[in-house]
This record gives sequence, structure tokens and C-alpha cells, in this order.
Amino acid sequence: MNKQKVCLVSLGCPKNLVDAEVMLGHLPPDRFTITNEELEADILIINTCAFIQDAQEESIDTILEATRFKEHGRCRLLIVTGCLPQRYQQQLAEQLPEVDLFLGTGDAARIVEQIDAWQQAGRQRCCIGAPDSLYDHDTPRLQASPFYSAYVKIAEGCSNHCSYCIIPQLRGALRSRSIASIVTEVRQRVAAGVREVNLIAQDITAYGRDRTDGARLEDLLRELVQIDELRWLRLLYAYPDGISDELIELMATHDKICPYLDLPLQHVADDLLRAMNRRIDRAGIDRLVKRLRDRVPQLTLRTSFIVGFPGETAEHFQQLLAFVEQGQFDRVGVFRYSREEGTAAALLDNQIPEREKKKRQNKLMKAQSRVSFRKHQALRGQQIAVLVEGYSEETDLLLQGRAISQAPDIDGLVYITAGQANVGDIVPLQISDTTEYDLIGEIVEAEADQP
Repeated sequence: MNKQKVCLVSLGCPKNLVDAEVMLGHLPPDRFTITNEELEADILIINTCAFIQDAQEESIDTILEATRFKEHGRCRLLIVTGCLPQRYQQQLAEQLPEVDLFLGTGDAARIVEQIDAWQQAGRQRCCIGAPDSLYDHDTPRLQASPFYSAYVKIAEGCSNHCSYCIIPQLRGALRSRSIASIVTEVRQRVAAGVREVNLIAQDITAYGRDRTDGARLEDLLRELVQIDELRWLRLLYAYPDGISDELIELMATHDKICPYLDLPLQHVADDLLRAMNRRIDRAGIDRLVKRLRDRVPQLTLRTSFIVGFPGETAEHFQQLLAFVEQGQFDRVGVFRYSREEGTAAALLDNQIPEREKKKRQNKLMKAQSRVSFRKHQALRGQQIAVLVEGYSEETDLLLQGRAISQAPDIDGLVYITAGQANVGDIVPLQISDTTEYDLIGEIVEAEADQP
């Protein structure tokens, strides 16, 4: 029997990427071959995002682009999976007859079963189950990220119910894995060559709240830092009110925990934070940032903000702009509020015109660009640890990598102008120049894996 070639395109966040890896892991190698070339694929899978309007539009555009491979390529089966069909199953089936199979966010492990069912039926199928799945350390998974860096999802779903967010409807309520399962998976990844593990969930600080065994993020970290060959442990998507003194102390005392924290704030105006159903106010934010900076002075802080939330006045925006200009955060992502059907915020009055949202987004991003440039300029002459990722995409005359202060995919890069190292090595680098988002420097010594 000829093997069928499968190409999977995963959109959206790293949590979506893990779902895609689980899906690929369930494809038996005696029946399927993975390819990165859409034109060569017999089966094309689009793993979609539907978090906000822009993500939905990107997903739809990608699906429409994929249909041409059914017309002009080898593709005979087009599958759309993930958040978009979980949310819009009926509409998609009617509007996209070119798609053969729809699967939801909890259906990754059913991929082969559903491919076989489609081949028997020979017509479009919609198989959207409840969003209640949770992968484990023994779940088949094919790592799609580079061999030296992996995402490990410690929980699925969310029970925070922020008023603007559709995630609980797409992913279900919070479901945390056991500490033993996560530790086992990380050990497996490290044994396979992973040096950097990025812990992810909708909210990693909520980890364990749904469990009856008392598991907490702090307990998990104490176990993970004992894994010998693990070099970097990065914390992503941490809800502000979940940052305990104990967690801060762990970050301050364990070198393996990167001095890096992704801490989405969404806004700083108290009445907007209440309307967003966030469990922190401006005073709490200021106290938290001070606690973090005092105990972990070298900490890189990333956050995200929403502009144009219903009722956001010019004064509210000025508060946010002033906060960003203070330079308390090293990295900032700015999103325009997206009015999502089914959320509480969609029913609020005083919706902001899209043109004004874009204006505020641009202004905030420019302000942060100036802050980022200043902070990077202050790094000149300093030494930092850098994970070497290979030759630069710009030129094969330079190596590139990521500093310990740069998370994969969302932050900048380091361009290495002198020195040699292998892909996956962690080396000391002296910074010679900077831009707003990238660093430039030389490896201090050729020997790899120096702290």
C-alpha cells in the first residue's frame, strides 16, 4: 500500500501547535508520511485559530488558499481542525463545501479514525466532539519545533471567564495534568535533545486548581529543576494575580528557570479591568511589578494589552500609554479589541470604532518600540546566554539564536557576528549592537554550554 503524504499547517499560538503535534503523532508511519510541501500532499490539514477576528480571517484565508491544492496539486482530502470548526461547525460546513472533514479542538487523537470514515463515506463530514481532551506523557506526539526547544502544555482549557474571551467555549474548563505526567514528558524531551522547555497553558498560574491532589505550579517547578540536562525552563501565559511570593522566589533562586515572564495585563485602568473581569487593579499591578523587579532584577517582562475595549475613553488610553512609556515592561504585544459573539463584552455599550482602535494600537506600539530600543541599548557590552539556532535567514554568513530573554516565535533574535557553535548549544555572547527588537554580538568563547 502506498503511503499517503500529509502536510499540516498550524495557525495561532503554541498551544495550537501542541495539538498539531499530537495529531501528527497519531498518524501511523506505515500508512502516512509527513511533508512540509503543500503541493506534494495527498492530505492537507489546516489547524485553525479563532481567538479574535484577525485570527479567524487568517484561518479562512489559509483554508481558501489550500483549496487550490485540491484543484492543482495532489491533495484529495482537505481537513480543517481546531478552534474555528469548534466554534462555527455548521456555518463552515455550508460555506466551505471544498473542505472534506472538520474536527474540533478535542479531536486530535481521532484523526485516523475520521480519515478512514471519510474515505468510506466519500462525502463531507463534521465530527466536532466536546472540548474535553487532555494529552498525557504517553500520548503519541511528533515534535514540530526544533529539536532543542519544546512546548509542554501543563493544562488545557480555562475557567477565568474574562469578559472579552471566547476560549472557555472553544477549549472547555481548566483541566490540569498530573505533576508526574509532566515531569515524565519533560524527561523524555530532554533525553531526546531538548535544552529549552516552554511551559504553556491558557493560564499556567491556574495549574492544579482543578485537581484534588494539591498540585501547584510551584511544586511542579521544584520537580522540573532537578532534571539534569534541562537548561532553560520558560514560563509563558501567567495570570497576574497568580504570581505568588513563592513562585518569585523560585525564579530568583533557580538558574534553570529563565528570568523571563509572560504576564498578560490587558489594561491598567481600574474600571476597564473590572469590565474585563480581571482579578487585579492598577495598584495590584504596580505592587506585582515592584515585587518582581526587586527580587529578580534581571527579569525580562512581557505583557499584552487590549486597546479599544468598550468604554475605553481617551483618558483610559492615556493611562495605558503613560504606563507603557514608563518602560516597566521589556516586551509588549498590542491587540485591538475584537467583539466576539458569545462573550459578555460583546453586549457592552460604547463600542469603539475600528479606525480609533487602529490609531491607538499604532500609538502604543510606537511608544513601546522606543522603550525596547532604550532597554536594548543599555545591554551593549554585557554578556548574555544565547541558544544557537543555526544560520541566519538573512545570510548564511551569520549564525543566529535567541537570548535567554527571548521566547521562541514572539520575541526578537540574536545575530552572531563572530565565534562558532553547534545548533542547540547555549553559549555566552557579548552584545556589540542592538535594534529595537534584535541583538547583535560575538560568542565570548568557542566552548558551548557555558552558564
